[in-house]
Amino acid sequence: MAHTKNHLTIEFSTTLSLNETEIRALDALVGYGDTAFLKAFKDKLGEAYIRDHEKGLRSLFETIRRDVLPRLREIDQARDDLRAAATGRRPAADAGTAALSPTNTTTVKEA
Repeated sequence: MAHTKNHLTIEFSTTLSLNETEIRALDALVGYGDTAFLKAFKDKLGEAYIRDHEKGLRSLFETIRRDVLPRLREIDQARDDLRAAATGRRPAADAGTAALSPTNTTTVKEA
């Protein structure tokens, strides 16, 4: 007689859009590292609140460090490049190359 075994997997994912200020807040949060964050959380708020979520928090911090923070560095670099173009100077990353042409300048307005 044949035997069957059924498995049900339910998966949920979400896409989260963050603005630059929120990304910088995440940068500050994960900058302490998971272990230090968890220790401070437990010391101040108690272990009961976080105990069941430690694995998820560590995974979240790793995802932020891997996927989000490199984009923040790109934002910083793009801002530096735009400022350099607006002032006609070389971007820091291109310090060893020829200066930008004064005809290729752009006005940069910060929000």
